[in-house]
Amino acid sequence: MAGFRFRASVLLAVAGCSLATVTGPVINQDFPDPGIMSYNSVWYAFATNGNGYNIQVAQSTNGGTSWTVLAQDALPNVGSWATTGNTWAPAPISLGANSFVLYYTATDPSTGSHCVGAATSTTPTGPYTPQSSPIQCQAAGGGAIDPSPFRDTNGQLYIVFKVDGNNLGGGGSCGNGNLAYATPIMLQAMESNGVTPSGNPITLLNRSAADGPLIEAPGLVHIDGTYFLFFSSNCYNTNLYDTSYATATSVTGPYTKAQAPIAPFLQTGQYGLTSPGSASVLPDGSLIAFHATTSSNPLIRPMYISRPTWTSSSVAP
Repeated sequence: MAGFRFRASVLLAVAGCSLATVTGPVINQDFPDPGIMSYNSVWYAFATNGNGYNIQVAQSTNGGTSWTVLAQDALPNVGSWATTGNTWAPAPISLGANSFVLYYTATDPSTGSHCVGAATSTTPTGPYTPQSSPIQCQAAGGGAIDPSPFRDTNGQLYIVFKVDGNNLGGGGSCGNGNLAYATPIMLQAMESNGVTPSGNPITLLNRSAADGPLIEAPGLVHIDGTYFLFFSSNCYNTNLYDTSYATATSVTGPYTKAQAPIAPFLQTGQYGLTSPGSASVLPDGSLIAFHATTSSNPLIRPMYISRPTWTSSSVAP
């Protein structure tokens, strides 16, 4: 989803407060749709375009307690297939020593909708070099957005992403106000190089009436034999925007959405948050990064973190 450009000091103000296991803002500037990665005891976070960069990047050397936003663009070139200005929801993964892939969303000028792309680097912070073509576009469905990588226990690499059905219209504050369009979360198998899709994507989850016009911002993790699929519901620019999850015993599903009282995972009013969404989970489940709204005009969504508690069928912040 979209982020607004916001110029601020690249030195992070570590502000906010710690409530239970939710802390933040840990990046106290506009840093929406964070995607996180840990490599060699350093934690990295990437965010939607802002601060003059296509992709913002920050790092933490103390386990996510404090962060420094770097004065560099992780993706100086968005790719020959895309245009700048709406580069959303970056998500990194390490494939091994000196091999990193950054998945991202950008606009395809040939259709006007978004596609999911991939870029590679030999260093965690980049600069990342984009591939010459996107991984998924799903133009007929409204576009493809919000990619997130996942490596299964057998080593198979996947990305999950959203088909952007609310981009097709239907009214409302973020489209699909008439609930006419599907916004499914998809699973795409990838080759070991991380940039080549393998086969066709499959649907993991779709919105229901309780989700409002959409679900989006998927993130997948495997904890103690259970696959947890995080997602956000409702419109990002309303207080209804939240983060929830669904569970399965197979990566391909079927996934069952968690219900109250153990869901949503995060919602407006909890821990002093407004519109918490776009959760990104470290593979070991030790930390979840997400954004929440601190100003609606201009729209500012700093990054927060949760150190969650897991069971075999549920997760709490």
